[in-house]
Amino acid sequence: MLKKIALLMLLALPMGVMAQNLKFGHINAQEIITVMPEFSKAQTEIQTLDKQYTDELRSLQTEFNQKYQAFQQAIAKDSLPPNIAERRQKELQDMMQRQEEFQQEASQKMQEAQQKALAPIYKKLDDAIKYVGQSEGVIYVFDLARTPIPYINEAQSIDLTNKVKAQLGIK
Repeated sequence: MLKKIALLMLLALPMGVMAQNLKFGHINAQEIITVMPEFSKAQTEIQTLDKQYTDELRSLQTEFNQKYQAFQQAIAKDSLPPNIAERRQKELQDMMQRQEEFQQEASQKMQEAQQKALAPIYKKLDDAIKYVGQSEGVIYVFDLARTPIPYINEAQSIDLTNKVKAQLGIK
């Protein structure tokens, strides 16, 4: 008898949950972030830093190319004693190694700068999403830009993108 009651309760529980009006929402964060003023400012700062690193790398490459061509010309003319040729070759190898190290460091610094610049923007967006989600009474807000979701039933999931934009003061 107790087993029948427990089984009946287990079967009735999902029906009770299904009888509730479950609300879901979704947004497209990419659509929101790209129009945030903070994003434009961050992009400009990141592009400026990228240009500085690119210019420095180009300068290092130009210097290396000039020294390499001079070395090749001197070798072709057979005008360098072996010990000087060896020293210049070592210098070129050191230059190339420093250039590769700088390129790796620049790449790492760019990633760090991007993360540092975008973190407060995503925090602000996430806070707005939470606020709108709570005010709309939804269970979940799915971000179509950050989480691949192959299908959204528009009849059962509310598009909250414009409400999140409004919360952020974006038209």
